[in-house]
Amino acid sequence: MLSEEVSSTVERRSQSHSLIQELVITRNDMLALFSKLADFKPFLEPDEGTREILQEFCETLVDYTLQAHLNLYRHIEDKLEKRKKVLNLAEQIYPRILRTTEIISNFNDIYEEIDDSLDSSHLEENLSMLGEALAERIELEDQLIAVLTNKIPYVDNAQNLHS
Repeated sequence: MLSEEVSSTVERRSQSHSLIQELVITRNDMLALFSKLADFKPFLEPDEGTREILQEFCETLVDYTLQAHLNLYRHIEDKLEKRKKVLNLAEQIYPRILRTTEIISNFNDIYEEIDDSLDSSHLEENLSMLGEALAERIELEDQLIAVLTNKIPYVDNAQNLHS
């Protein structure tokens, strides 16, 4: 009986690690496209190449955001996670993750449908704001991934203050 529980736990953790690896791969693809898109600055009159990269970037950005939700956050939201340190960290960072999701969604809403009438006057500013949100989100995700995979010890600063 105990052997079955251990086996089940090992299988779940292995599956979690695989989902996290998929997320990191998609995230890296998104970041590569972000960098490629930024190389087109200034965005005075976007040409076909810029529009194609922007569209591909938006698609990958949405894929990454959905994958993060499905592979990381849903597991916690569905109360499948039992480790207290994971739950404590998730509770601390999730509101900030939601704010970054809103910025991602707003960017995608503006730029997902690209045609010749694309108004690029705010693209550089919006891309900069998105970049800041992505940097924050990635930092938060990496904290959660570290705790989920036991790679880097998570320090609960609130608990340390009371020690």
